[in-house]
Amino acid sequence: ATPSSPSLESSTADAANEEEEEEFECDGGKDELDDDAEPLCSLATDDSSSSNPFGSSFESAALHSISERVVQQNWESESQQQTFDWNKVSDPVVHIPDAPCNDETGNLPETFWLDTCSKIKAGDGLRVVNLQLNPERNTGYNGTHIWTAIYEENCLALDGDTSAPMCYEERVLYRLLSGLHTSTTLSIAKNYYPPSKKKGRANWEPNPQYFIDKFADSPEHLRNLHFSYVVLLRALKKASPVLYNYEIKTGDILDDEMATILMRRLLDSMILKSCQNVFTAFDENLMFKEQVNAITLQENFKGVFHNVSSILDCVQCQQCKLHGKMAMLGYGTALKILFLPDDMLATSLSRNEIVAFFNTIAKMSESVREVRELTNMYWSTHTKLEKSDTTVSSGSDTKLLSTGIDGIDVLDAAVGAVSSLANQGLIDESTETNLIQQAFQRNPELMVLSKHYGSNLSKFLNFLPNIDSQISTTGMTENDEPDAIVIGTGLAGLSATLNILDRGGRVVLIEKEHRLGGNSNKASSGINACCPQNSTYGDYLESFKEDTIRSAGKSSKPHLIETLVENSEAAVQWLKDRV
Repeated sequence: ATPSSPSLESSTADAANEEEEEEFECDGGKDELDDDAEPLCSLATDDSSSSNPFGSSFESAALHSISERVVQQNWESESQQQTFDWNKVSDPVVHIPDAPCNDETGNLPETFWLDTCSKIKAGDGLRVVNLQLNPERNTGYNGTHIWTAIYEENCLALDGDTSAPMCYEERVLYRLLSGLHTSTTLSIAKNYYPPSKKKGRANWEPNPQYFIDKFADSPEHLRNLHFSYVVLLRALKKASPVLYNYEIKTGDILDDEMATILMRRLLDSMILKSCQNVFTAFDENLMFKEQVNAITLQENFKGVFHNVSSILDCVQCQQCKLHGKMAMLGYGTALKILFLPDDMLATSLSRNEIVAFFNTIAKMSESVREVRELTNMYWSTHTKLEKSDTTVSSGSDTKLLSTGIDGIDVLDAAVGAVSSLANQGLIDESTETNLIQQAFQRNPELMVLSKHYGSNLSKFLNFLPNIDSQISTTGMTENDEPDAIVIGTGLAGLSATLNILDRGGRVVLIEKEHRLGGNSNKASSGINACCPQNSTYGDYLESFKEDTIRSAGKSSKPHLIETLVENSEAAVQWLKDRV
């Protein structure tokens, strides 16, 4: 389906058909709500007279006085008015003149991607919506027809052949759309049951079974979620210099300042910096490399994105349309950032695009966390992975659906945990043999225990009798005191830990950073040592000592340098032999 394909038109026409609207009508979750509750499809409004989303308690006497002057236009001086009378709000839509098809070199102009978000329109009755009052959750709306139309539209066919395998650009767009679909499904699963007095629910409650039904047989959809998150973070990294200095100017001084602080805190965060190597998992520069059809691919890619964006106008649920359009606007902004030259970014992003971009990143981040939370919720009440229709028939036999705990990863965790317990002398040989046998037989209780406690040997050992009362252990418990506590996982800390373990001791190792290694992680040249026994290097203890003293300068401590010089060869040999 090329950008001019009738698939969008037919989907729109079908959605407009009265019979189809009845089939996909949003019931607003009426079966789960109290009789006097508002339908879940509608948008919640902020009835507060203050535009401050954090409530009036944040407004000081000074801000209250300024707010009154803004309303009454009663200023003490022209300077005060210029400082606080911020009435001009950024335009919600950026209008860009049509660019020429290509330049004299036969390439598309640099401005080609500027209108990526142009089909995501606000529609009639434009109004500001407080996203804090309208989180994404289950509204009861059946959007199957919308997603079907979206996936069918994702085709960049250059020759009209829609049956050909996906090209790289199609796969990228498909994974982005699948990631959005996955994120939406996770939000529904996490906020599935609305508050209801008659149902005894004070807050929104999750439905872990819904999560399992959707993803147990489709783990690739969760991988697409992570792919989408990486694409968004890559765009965020590229746009960081522009976003850091972006002036937020909505008319609310407190809100603007707080938003600026939060945005800069995100851009300055160590997590964003430390994870930047992950961003190379996707590289937009690999797209549109086909020499013959590069221009057509780009034109079709943008056209398909426009068509997919337009399909969202067919959504009848206000809540769903809000979050769908915001996410597509966030996607479009990310693609603009990635495809445009760096020097065009500062003048190419509207305020609405930036708002949608950050909210879409937050949406994906929350979805990644929700996968873990919903998984833990499910396994807290189940020992087997069962979909709602718990069995499938095969002739006269009936078998359970794939359990998800009989995979090689869980088996590896089980065998690894048993091996560690045996090596530490915490279980005898007969118990080790018994547990290994149960692991290879995929004993479900042992596999579930290994899945969740395989990395915590103390708890794993304590819970083993729940599987088999005949299992005998030496009784390591949570309250057993270690023989040593080592703080820091640099070369010294890890060496000390290994020495204690080699002598049969128990160690608690503490590290404040997100990875082990301490400053040794930064030592790209290795460690300072002198090995005179190795003639290859031509090392001499005296020259090593002089070099070390010279490097230390005024902070030189001769007695410590002597220890380093005299023991460095033995230390290198220990590292070779032990590590």
